[in-house]
Amino acid sequence: MAWGQLVSLSYRARVAALLEDSPLTSRAVITDVRHLLSHGEEALAFDTMCSWIYEDALPITPQYHASLVAMANEMDRPRSVQRLDELLID
Repeated sequence: MAWGQLVSLSYRARVAALLEDSPLTSRAVITDVRHLLSHGEEALAFDTMCSWIYEDALPITPQYHASLVAMANEMDRPRSVQRLDELLID
């Protein structure tokens, strides 16, 4: 397996884990994110998940926010989490 494929699999598993821990409740959104992941669109799946968290103004913990920021930095997607700090709860 090539290095790029291993990185993609790692991103897929980690974005899927973030999805499971997310505050998202819309079955349609969750299904869309899973669909994108199953087609190798990890970055788009991550962007979609973060966008819906923000659009629905879903509260997130500092720990979950830190995980999203770390993933965004690793995937070079800093804009995905740009305003999520507005949703932090104690």
